[in-house]
Amino acid sequence: MSLADELLADLEEAGDEGEDGLYAEGEEGDSDGEASQARNDGGLEDIPEEMEVDYSKADSVAAIAKLRNSKQFSDIMEKVSVYVGKQRKISEVSGPVEADPEYRLIVAANNLTVEIDNELSIIHKFTRDKYSKRFPELESLVPDSLDYIRTVKELGNNLEKCKNNETLQQILTNATIMVVSVTASTTQGSLLNDVELNHLEESCDMALELNQSKHRIYEYVESRMSFIAPNLSIIVGASTAAKIMGIAGGLTNLSKMPACNLMLLGAQRRTLSGFSSTSLLPHTGFIYHCDVVQTLPPDLRRKAARLVSAKCTLAARVDSFHESSDGKVGYDLKEEIERKFDKWQEPPPVKQVKPLPAPLDGQRKKRGGRRYRKMKERLGLTEIRKHANRMTFAEIEDDAYQEDLGFSLGQLGKSGSGRVRQAQVNDATKARISKSLQRTLQKQSMTYGGKSTVRDRSSGTSSSVAFTPLQGLEIVNPQAAEKKVAEANQKYFSNMAEFVKVKKESKN
Repeated sequence: MSLADELLADLEEAGDEGEDGLYAEGEEGDSDGEASQARNDGGLEDIPEEMEVDYSKADSVAAIAKLRNSKQFSDIMEKVSVYVGKQRKISEVSGPVEADPEYRLIVAANNLTVEIDNELSIIHKFTRDKYSKRFPELESLVPDSLDYIRTVKELGNNLEKCKNNETLQQILTNATIMVVSVTASTTQGSLLNDVELNHLEESCDMALELNQSKHRIYEYVESRMSFIAPNLSIIVGASTAAKIMGIAGGLTNLSKMPACNLMLLGAQRRTLSGFSSTSLLPHTGFIYHCDVVQTLPPDLRRKAARLVSAKCTLAARVDSFHESSDGKVGYDLKEEIERKFDKWQEPPPVKQVKPLPAPLDGQRKKRGGRRYRKMKERLGLTEIRKHANRMTFAEIEDDAYQEDLGFSLGQLGKSGSGRVRQAQVNDATKARISKSLQRTLQKQSMTYGGKSTVRDRSSGTSSSVAFTPLQGLEIVNPQAAEKKVAEANQKYFSNMAEFVKVKKESKN
């Protein structure tokens, strides 16, 4: 065998294996298809194979919709009516729950609701194909199947009933009624004969009866949710739990469903008809509209619906294995949900004004000692420099040098210091003068023989001639008294004064 023959043989074997695998997947795909039909949010829209079938040639709806007259439907509805008045507890069940007849009835009733949804989809298609002859635009204006069937039953051949019809106002919104009435006045459809009208009425009655039976099953399953799914009922309530379990096709299918798909169960498509889409809530199902989520503010509801869907998935898996029949897991999950809800609604913490942190610079090393103190005393700021640096407020100062404009001597050489308190002289930085130099300076400052106008800075008109009332003109020394006082002060109170020795007189 050549290399090409071996390659062809391998390809044939791979093709046979692929066909076998495809067939096996096809069988599983059928079951998955049923589950997808069970997961359909409305149960009435996504059946592509039957969408292609044309029901306009069918004589009556009984020829294509056979569920209502079947034995299975009548048996289940009869058993439901029997068990409705009985209340049971999980403790009354002996053995596995799956073997209990009522549990089997609940599972069968849930499966029947899926079949009812499929049957309603078939009837809707039959009604649409028949009524498109009279009003073809109605299908796009009323997308919901049950609303479409109720509208067809109410209108019939007379499209003028759209105006001021109280029954139609209970089915459609006022905006949709207005659009339908305007479109009905311009439609190109033709009138139906009596036979076609009878077929339409029969299909509408059958659809409404099946829908009523489905709601009866939902009410029965809701009353038994504490028996079949106690943990799920604790989280979202018995009504919502029955709805999502009915759409999913039973508790087992619900437990296999991810949380993101469970949140969409019960979502409905709406027609806007050219109106605003601000009130439209896409991707919202039964869980979004349950009481647990609706108690929150609108901005938190989507986030809450995702959280509740995740916890419902866990509770459904616990219930599918018949664990925690007393609902302990459900209570724990619900407490966790409420705790997170409270956390989301807490006000934000008040921002506190924090002081700036301490700088990271380390403390500088300071040198101490006598030499360092003496150096600081020598290099410290003297009183003369302090006065030179001080400026008088609101006073024009003279420049010290003509070549250095703007440089002044500050408070030096001025009478007032500009301070309320007298400046404290620092003895450490004060210039040191010896006592002998102090005596010499004090002697030089003393004046003898009268004051001159230059040295004393006194008026030049002062004179030693005085006028007396007795002698007239008299020559006197005006400085004599001052000189005597100055000598006394110098002797006793000057800086050069010494201690005076006082001799004691002897008593003789």
